[in-house]
Amino acid sequence: SFFCLFLGVCGDEFSVLRSPQSVVFRDGSWPIPGERIPDVAALSMGFSVEDDLSWPGLAVGDLFHRPRATVLVTVKGVDKLALPVKGISYPIENAVPFSLDSVANAIHTLFSEETPVVLQLAPSEERVYMVGKANSVFEDLSVTLRQLRNRLFQDNSILSSLPLNSLSRNNEVDLLFLSELQVLHDIASLLSRHKHLAKDHSPDLYSVELAGLEEVGKRYGEDSQQFKDASQILVDSLQKFADEMFNLYSGNAVVEVVAVKTFNSPLMRKTRSILQSSQSETENPYNLAYPYNYNYSVIFNIILWMMIGLALAVIVISYNLWNMDPGYDSIIYRMTNQKIRMD
Repeated sequence: SFFCLFLGVCGDEFSVLRSPQSVVFRDGSWPIPGERIPDVAALSMGFSVEDDLSWPGLAVGDLFHRPRATVLVTVKGVDKLALPVKGISYPIENAVPFSLDSVANAIHTLFSEETPVVLQLAPSEERVYMVGKANSVFEDLSVTLRQLRNRLFQDNSILSSLPLNSLSRNNEVDLLFLSELQVLHDIASLLSRHKHLAKDHSPDLYSVELAGLEEVGKRYGEDSQQFKDASQILVDSLQKFADEMFNLYSGNAVVEVVAVKTFNSPLMRKTRSILQSSQSETENPYNLAYPYNYNYSVIFNIILWMMIGLALAVIVISYNLWNMDPGYDSIIYRMTNQKIRMD
């Protein structure tokens, strides 16, 4: 349950705020390649990846108990956050754009008959993608800029409890930053109404991209009091969000944060419908077969040797039954023979 970017040098940071005992992140300063962050998320959830990951920060862990959710929050505009000491952080090298689409597709493919929750959201860009039960769970989640602004001025918004310090309710940049924090609060709040989804067997994925702090830095400058206050408010909100998501999944979720100053190249992503839950049928008009999957050989060998083992077991059992001695091997035959003799 759950929850990544970079510069050309190791200035940006990948942090693990919360993780279960079944997922082991080692303490160290090993730099993680930016393009392999989706693979780290996939491996921590128990999925296979096409290329082996030689990064030593992620250990094997418990193969039979995988986390129920991965939560990844990407913070743009800063290369390091003053996160709690209890978390683990790694520098990021080669700051290239990435997405968790491959992980979302794996969940949707392998658990399409169950109830996975997949939510990918970038509030400032009005970009959202939901799969499975996310469409019903987050039906009331604010996803457009107008909805985000209106949500802030409702009675139960974070403005009533959040210390703004030098930030202003009348500035559009400040409101954008605060509205992203409101989204984090609402995700945990809406999910708490459907706790049964956090206890099923299908893994969930949450990916949230926050750009509000970057806009605050552009507006006031990174040495300004507003930027410092916003950074501290963000850190506190992220820790609170991580604790809430971790507790909703009963301690069986990985919560990660990626702080990135800027992208090396623009991230081009296809915009998808808010309520899209499956690929359009027009994408495969000729009813072609699915592309080769690298899990095919694994599944084939499991089925092949299981069938061979069952066939051999049937042959051996049938042979022994055919050659069974009724006088010595079975009490059923002995009792039957005695009854025949008595008659």
